[in-house]
Amino acid sequence: MTPSITPWSWVPSLYFAEALPYFAVNVISVTMFKRLGMGNGDIALYTGWLYLPWVIKPFWSPFVDIIKTKRWWVVAMEILMCFALAAVSFAIDTPAGPMFRYMLAAFWVIAFASATHDIAADGYYMLALDTNQQSFFVGIRSTFYRLASIFGQGAIVVLAGVLETKGGDIPKAWLATMLVFSLIFVVITLYHTLILPKCEPRRERSESRGGVIFIFKEFGNTFRTFFSKKGVWIALLFMLLYRLPEAFLIKMLSPFMLDPLSVGGLGFSTQQVGVIYGTVGTIGLTLGGIVGGIYASRAGLKKSMMPMALSLALPCAVFVFMAYFQTQSLFLVNSFVFLEQFGYGFGFTAYMLYMIYFSEGEYQTAHYSLCTAFMALGMMLPGMAAGWIQEHVGYLNFFWWVMICCIATIVVTRLVKVDPEFGKKDYVKEK
Repeated sequence: MTPSITPWSWVPSLYFAEALPYFAVNVISVTMFKRLGMGNGDIALYTGWLYLPWVIKPFWSPFVDIIKTKRWWVVAMEILMCFALAAVSFAIDTPAGPMFRYMLAAFWVIAFASATHDIAADGYYMLALDTNQQSFFVGIRSTFYRLASIFGQGAIVVLAGVLETKGGDIPKAWLATMLVFSLIFVVITLYHTLILPKCEPRRERSESRGGVIFIFKEFGNTFRTFFSKKGVWIALLFMLLYRLPEAFLIKMLSPFMLDPLSVGGLGFSTQQVGVIYGTVGTIGLTLGGIVGGIYASRAGLKKSMMPMALSLALPCAVFVFMAYFQTQSLFLVNSFVFLEQFGYGFGFTAYMLYMIYFSEGEYQTAHYSLCTAFMALGMMLPGMAAGWIQEHVGYLNFFWWVMICCIATIVVTRLVKVDPEFGKKDYVKEK
């Protein structure tokens, strides 16, 4: 890496840029489609499909390694996302109304580009920094990923809410908001084009062809060794069902907050929803993850799993309470969302640690990548059905259904087998 370019000049912005499109695709799109008049069933189904690139990401990630450089992929995907974000904005306010088909097509482009950007950015991080720098900046990259979450789920949604209130025209408000979003991303892209160090040697074509052959061989070995692991089917059941309550819940959170009291919602404004989930919820999620990591490092994964499973599942009950009483107190709603997100952050720690545990051994990185694919699939499939269920049973019964799904979380947690010492400090020292 060029000595004159400090990692401080690009690591924060790189991971800020990595997170922004992810939240645009999976969070902002839900709120925007709801405000533009799309039904809950269609919102959940179509935005659920947008999760697919993160499900199948492991299948094309090796080719990012051998085609062009990581830096090229980072910049190219950012340029592509700039155009796609602009395309979303121009499809919002047309004489024929919002062009949902074209907006979804643009979001598909953003989703695939974002998933590819994830692969390239993480690979670039490891190439451009030595191991000591990687360790030092791991907290910095996580911090800026969270800041992007607050900016995307919070500031962008709040901006849309303010423009809705001042102008009274919802499509124009979202058009302006997405244009601002795309312009911000243009600035980040231009910055990265100029500042990202060129730290990778060019590959010869023969080397690339050899790499393709090697990749196909390694694909076979990766799948064979993964599915021959002891307890693999129970592990897959755990990966698919541990987050089942949250997978259903997450697609209906914004619609529930935005829908009027007459249809069982809470009737909050776009601006209020941006504050509730973009700031309060994100802070709760972050703190829950920190506390979960500390707890697991002391107790070990095995002893942590059931408390964490209960922490992830049981706080979902706050939505039953809010749907039943249709709570209008912002203080109470913020408190409930903080509690639920804190519990989710705490409980999600067990899931992440289990994927690391199950991936141990030969092909650890590739196996972990497959685990994350099953994790994404476990979020995608229930999320796609969430809107259809809610439209047929209403919000209150939908949240009762989410509570029933908590049983699956507890059952699969009881089924998995874990080394009692895994996760403890002494275990790390032994390894």
